[in-house]
Amino acid sequence: MHSKHVIVGGGAGGLELACKLGRKLGPQAVMLVDSRLFHIWKPSLHEVAAGTLDVHQEGLSYQMLAHDNGFTFVYGPMLALDPRQRTLTVGAIRDDHQEQVLPERQIGFEQLVIAVGSTSNYFGVPGAAEHTISLNATEDAEQFRLTLLKLLTQAELKMGAQQDGSVDVVIIGGGATGVELAAELREASGVYATYGFRQLQANRDVRITLLEGAPRILAPLPEKVSRAALKLLEQRAVKVVTATRVTAIDARGVTAGATVYPAQLVVWAAGIKAPDFLKTLGLPTTRSGQLDVDDRLAVKGFDYIYALGDCAACAGPDGKLVPPRAQAAHQQADYLLQTFLRQQQGKPPQGKPYTYRDYGSLVSFGQTTSVGSLMGSLKGLSWFVEGLVARLMYVSLHLMHHQAVLGTVRTAVLALARFLIKRTTPLVKLH
Repeated sequence: MHSKHVIVGGGAGGLELACKLGRKLGPQAVMLVDSRLFHIWKPSLHEVAAGTLDVHQEGLSYQMLAHDNGFTFVYGPMLALDPRQRTLTVGAIRDDHQEQVLPERQIGFEQLVIAVGSTSNYFGVPGAAEHTISLNATEDAEQFRLTLLKLLTQAELKMGAQQDGSVDVVIIGGGATGVELAAELREASGVYATYGFRQLQANRDVRITLLEGAPRILAPLPEKVSRAALKLLEQRAVKVVTATRVTAIDARGVTAGATVYPAQLVVWAAGIKAPDFLKTLGLPTTRSGQLDVDDRLAVKGFDYIYALGDCAACAGPDGKLVPPRAQAAHQQADYLLQTFLRQQQGKPPQGKPYTYRDYGSLVSFGQTTSVGSLMGSLKGLSWFVEGLVARLMYVSLHLMHHQAVLGTVRTAVLALARFLIKRTTPLVKLH
């Protein structure tokens, strides 16, 4: 197989680039490689974990998207790269019985974009990898949801037998993922109680603890946002412990200094890093393992290999690295789109390098409210938003992503369909 433009990684940035480029150049010129068959917007994984979002309704098939947007989809993980020969190796796919469905394949390319995202960084904490769940992918969120459902079922049976059936959940990391999961989980636990878990009193029997090493949660965001978030969590009976460092995790719970927090379910949301396999590709990487790219998003030393999103270390004009956020990946995808289209049209390269623009941040607190800050066009100017207005803005971000990959009409129809489906299905997934 061979394609002019090969994109590895179907996350938000990689998929948007494939869709927009495919609509311009067609399936013979654009190829997307991913190790999964369907796409889900990563910021919604906390909803999948809590059970308030059904991944099988939310997921978008890459094969469908390829057909509709004019690119070729290749199913399989990236195993190796020969940057000089411009070939990459895609691994074989096997079914549940270990029978080979697709063989290992070689793909030739003229230009390559690596957009493989990030994975959890456990910072060497003993037991973290073995005894926690990280919301990196759909299977992680589904594992959390099924484990929670099992624990709630066991708790209901114990309480029916007059035994202690409380469930302890510890979330490590007070960034957006940890905070959103805590809020969504509290809301979902109350909904679960109405669907047959009659003995369960959510605020009393589902104990949620959020641990954060910094002096406050949502540390990168303005302090006003952090205070509002803390207030909302406390109203939802979420215990928040800041300025604490986790030192060990085992099957019984989480140890932070001299304190042990009992837990049957532990989520790691305390940090991310680039996937380890990037160091094996023969490309320059930083100490953190990210691909080292220039201000045009080209991997240094290779003017035909690019990287975007969490896996790319891109420094801004101030020397600071672009933060690993979804809006950065969206912006970088649009920048590379213009780069490739100008090349296709025989035009000179873009006059300006890629520059990250921070439009603010929104943090979801369930299905009815959000908080956050919006950045103004003037340097240093921002607005604090909360409540229903912030929630509508948060939902609009998801719809904007769908609009980029599905188009306006289909996004509108999909939004209406999901609204109607919610009126005929349980508020949480119960199986």
